[in-house]
Amino acid sequence: MSLEVYYDLFSQPSRAVVLFCKVNGIPFIPKPVTLKKYEPLSGEYGLINPFRRVPAIQDGDYILTESVAILQYLAERYHCPDHWYPKDIKARGKVQEYMAWQHLNTRMHCVAVFVHEVILPRSTGIAPDKGKLHEYVESMNTTLTNIEDVFLQDTPYLRGDHISIADLLAVSEVVQVSASGRDVTAGHPKLAAWIKRVREDLNPHYDEVFSPLNRMREMSLKQQKPKL
Repeated sequence: MSLEVYYDLFSQPSRAVVLFCKVNGIPFIPKPVTLKKYEPLSGEYGLINPFRRVPAIQDGDYILTESVAILQYLAERYHCPDHWYPKDIKARGKVQEYMAWQHLNTRMHCVAVFVHEVILPRSTGIAPDKGKLHEYVESMNTTLTNIEDVFLQDTPYLRGDHISIADLLAVSEVVQVSASGRDVTAGHPKLAAWIKRVREDLNPHYDEVFSPLNRMREMSLKQQKPKL
């Protein structure tokens, strides 16, 4: 076994890559890189990923960064079932369509809410600016509605009748927002059904990979409870 996966399970794209490996039985050497300890900034990790982000993989002497590229590579390198990254050019094009769209939509808007509702308050001790947070949430909800109305319009998964790497990337970004205790599916029933479907398809690995995020969510909910 020579595949090494560098990741932090609090990183959305890291979860997608680790989950893909586990679900498809791809053996790998785990190489956790802790973001909150600034481990990606170390000189050693810089040799793996000069951009100092996670995830990254090293397969023998081959190093690859960027989650979309990693998932595409793993799907073909390890001959995973075709539904993950279809060989049919039209089906594959639909999967690629979502992955091209997500960067300035799902990822950007969900991250904005997560950062301002979780990261900044925890690092500064200052409550979020309600006006700015409202704007970020509105932008996120527009994106989530687009996912429902376009990508889940008439199919159970983002780009078809079967789960793909697009679903892995998307579910990790969307569920990240729940770390604050927020119900990200409120007002989005089709999205809620899709998350439930993806989780059921990928368990028990889904719950294992998402457990750190779920613990953060539980802590946030406890802190929100009124004191007796």
